[in-house]
Amino acid sequence: MSDPIACIEDFRVLARRRIPRMFYDYVDSGSYTESTYRANEADLREIRLRQRVGVDIGSRHIRTVMAGHDVAMPVALAPTGLAGMMRGNGEILAARAAQRFGVPFTLSTMSICSIEDVARSVPGPFWFQLYVMRDRAFVEHLIDRAASAGCTALVVTMDLPVGGQRHKDVRNGLATPPRMTLSNVLNMASKPVWSWSMARAKRRHFGNIVGHVKGVGDMTSLASWVRDQFDPTVTWADIEWIRTLWHGKLVVKGILDARDAQRAVDAGADVVVVSNHGGRQLDGAPSSIQALPAVVDAVGKRTEIWFDSGVRSGQDVLKAVAFGARGTLVGRGFLYGLAAAGEAGVHKSLEIIAAELDATMALCGCADITTVGREILAIRDAHSEM
Repeated sequence: MSDPIACIEDFRVLARRRIPRMFYDYVDSGSYTESTYRANEADLREIRLRQRVGVDIGSRHIRTVMAGHDVAMPVALAPTGLAGMMRGNGEILAARAAQRFGVPFTLSTMSICSIEDVARSVPGPFWFQLYVMRDRAFVEHLIDRAASAGCTALVVTMDLPVGGQRHKDVRNGLATPPRMTLSNVLNMASKPVWSWSMARAKRRHFGNIVGHVKGVGDMTSLASWVRDQFDPTVTWADIEWIRTLWHGKLVVKGILDARDAQRAVDAGADVVVVSNHGGRQLDGAPSSIQALPAVVDAVGKRTEIWFDSGVRSGQDVLKAVAFGARGTLVGRGFLYGLAAAGEAGVHKSLEIIAAELDATMALCGCADITTVGREILAIRDAHSEM
């Protein structure tokens, strides 16, 4: 990486220059007016921390445990669709970087590289994210494939019964692989590193779907199948059903309401993820950090809680942990690194987050991430939502 990289924002700027516009916009956008997408970051920035001095912080520890896994810091790579369009074989590159650093990687149902591609290419186990689609036989097949690949946690996303419209994707005509329009061809031709990586990639379509669904053999049938599969009838009974099929850790993602968190735990969730899908679903919903305290207060003594949506720094990680999250999921933060610099970019993004987390924790007078609580937050009512 020839450009000096000091923070995740530097990777975002670099990614914008290095990958085609439609794929950059896919990552760097939210639904409708994008108010919730922007609030995720803004509300985290507004939280103030208490600086403490005169505390022995000579020996510090940011290691913890997420879903029974020892992790280098309270961070896992979030499931992100189309990671393999940010860089050829993107999911494999990200999984390798995560495992080398010591944090979990989560493969999306809507990944480009398949479950089997990743399992063959990385030395250790990873997690798999599941959408509950209309075709329940396909869902069951996905669960079986994840188990066969040695995945140790299943992350079920609950907040996509219907898709929130992302205006940039509509305007760009987002498709995988890209449609060969004149504007797309010219834009891709101006990104030589990306083009070369895609030319050598294993796949350029949804690897978990093509070849595994009857009747899906070309891009037209694939697009039609995906469009029709997101299921507005999904209920907590489906989580109970999945719990009977999956014998590893069950993670339920997409929770913003304390009542839903309670239902998730009742249905068998080992982990609840407070998330608004990165601001990509219900525009106008609260930021994830606004929703986190109430969920922690409701079910924090019954289950493990993670935080997702808006994490761009180690300071964001520390704030989420202070509010009661055991761990965090980072999506755009690693995708910018992947798009900008491949596997090395993902690893560097994790190094940046870890260094920021360690320094900020130290300046708050804490030496062990597992002891951090709301007392480090400089807010009038540490139990309020902001």
